[in-house]
Amino acid sequence: MKLHIQTLFVAVGLGVKRNWHIFLAIILGVIFGNYIHDNQTFFVPFVKVLNIIGQAFIRIIQMVVIPLVCSAIVVGISSIGDSKQIGKFGKKMILYYGIITILAVSVGAALVLAIKPGIGVQEFISQSSALEIQNQVNNAIAEQKGQLGNLFLNMIPQNPLESLAKGEMIPIIFFALIFSLALSKVGEINRPVVSFFESVFAATMKITDWIMIFAAPGIFALTTVSVSSFGLGIFSTISKFFAIVFIGFCIQFFVIYPAMLKIFSKVPVGTFYTAIIEALLVAFGTASSSATLPLTIACCEKRGISHKVCSFVLPLGATLNMDGTALFQTVAVIFLTQAYGITLEPLQIIQIMVLALISSSTCAGIPGAGLITIALVLNGLGLTPQQLVEGFAFLFAIDRVVDMLRTTVNVASDATVAAIIADNENEVDYDLLNNTEQYKEII
Repeated sequence: MKLHIQTLFVAVGLGVKRNWHIFLAIILGVIFGNYIHDNQTFFVPFVKVLNIIGQAFIRIIQMVVIPLVCSAIVVGISSIGDSKQIGKFGKKMILYYGIITILAVSVGAALVLAIKPGIGVQEFISQSSALEIQNQVNNAIAEQKGQLGNLFLNMIPQNPLESLAKGEMIPIIFFALIFSLALSKVGEINRPVVSFFESVFAATMKITDWIMIFAAPGIFALTTVSVSSFGLGIFSTISKFFAIVFIGFCIQFFVIYPAMLKIFSKVPVGTFYTAIIEALLVAFGTASSSATLPLTIACCEKRGISHKVCSFVLPLGATLNMDGTALFQTVAVIFLTQAYGITLEPLQIIQIMVLALISSSTCAGIPGAGLITIALVLNGLGLTPQQLVEGFAFLFAIDRVVDMLRTTVNVASDATVAAIIADNENEVDYDLLNNTEQYKEII
């Protein structure tokens, strides 16, 4: 199969031309961040101000995420219609998300096992720590079996309002799905409630339009702060690990997603990437799929993918489909086992891949969450991040850059599945999608 990688670069180029201010903000952020890293003392007040600006930008977007997700699910399910069609959408979504994520963890495991980046950092791990971890792993795997049941129970909210207040996305989505299905079964009496959520959805999208006016300064601030904290030199120490993660992300972005579009739909690959380039740039800048969700919906809906599909698939994908995160967690955990001299059996490798798949689906769409939920995967080996503090230092050092990349992959994955399902259900306006010259600016 010919995968039009050149076409994808052309698509990205067109998107950068249309959104030069966002791209310029990222480039300037890297340049200024690296300069500040070499002159830390003088620029401390400046970095603090930039950090406030960047965090304010993320917060103001996250402010609309919960009302957007809840209203989008209610409107999406009610607009789909009968329960059979909802089931059909749901089955396809699970199928396509499942295929993409399984491929992601497989790619990650294959790369890290072949290149073995952890061996190169064993000299930085104390021998006593390594021996202690090796002994613990050999005796701990069987003790972790009961945690999957607790993980399932935690998806069901005891108090939906409490979950809303805490921002627990999976319980919120679980309740929103049940509530929306119930609304679809009660007939026309649901109209006042559905109309209310339609208004909420429209209002949150309008707020998103206003927020995106500040996209360039917000992304500049976030990028500058990130690079200033570690500089560019850190990559020489952990270059193999970073290279594996980067190659894995590239395989997902330039091979697997285009292949999925070619095999399961008629959506042109290059045109599709052109359509969602704003969302990808903001995903890279914010490192938050939740913060990018309003923009992902706007890009897809305003470029030809129906509201019916977007409002159902994208909110769920932004919370449950994190194949970039799953790939990273698979690579990171196997990297840590190599660094500590732990020999993994085939079944343990499979266990790591499965737990990475589950862990990524419980990961909040916020910066750094992928490194936090990696604890679930480590628990499968009877370990905690605190016990691997020396190895985790490498992961934390470059996590922001890796987080920016994996968020971009996650957002592209969500949009890819939405496009495929929309094509399967004849919900793509190809006249609009293919007319790239007439695309209205999103940001």
